[in-house]
Amino acid sequence: MPMPPLKSLKGLPVLVVHPADGDGRTLIDHLRRIGCHAEATWPIPREIPANIGVVFLSVDHEHRTEISRLAKSIDGIPPAIIAIVDYEIPSTLELLFDLGALAAMDRPIRPFGVLTNLLLARGLWQERLDQQKRIHKLERRVSSMQKIQKAKAILMSIHQIGEDAAYETIRQQAMSKRVSMDDIAASIITANELLQFPPKGV
Repeated sequence: MPMPPLKSLKGLPVLVVHPADGDGRTLIDHLRRIGCHAEATWPIPREIPANIGVVFLSVDHEHRTEISRLAKSIDGIPPAIIAIVDYEIPSTLELLFDLGALAAMDRPIRPFGVLTNLLLARGLWQERLDQQKRIHKLERRVSSMQKIQKAKAILMSIHQIGEDAAYETIRQQAMSKRVSMDDIAASIITANELLQFPPKGV
């Protein structure tokens, strides 16, 4: 995993979900010195704003209900979450996994370690995002192959031609119309479905 460039932190929207105490102020001040656009909020919100890139979240057993509610509100890939914890007890660790936290810091908060955890969390977040993109790309490719296979079967049945000829027909149509083979295959499938007549008496 390559380290994110330091310049990528400049202006990065960071949400600090922490009580307005000395630890919270220390964290906010240091994040701003790093160059992040840091904002604080407390109590724990019901959901994370869409524009946030990183969340520093105070995690403790006292606020388990609010943290669990926040975890359930997360849809898809959340921003990079860095947990701030007091004790490494099982219930706290369980919350970290529920949240999908990518890094953790202990209290009292010290400036040393903030940058390291920030870069680590962002790097892991980017890796997760890239992996999700690769999965989506693979899913699209499989879907396209299935469409083309179905379209070939339709052409082979209608025109009594072989598989190679059916594939070439789709390819030539795509080239002449300057669209993808996937688009041509989808059109063939749609047209075939529209021309399917129900049996008499139905």
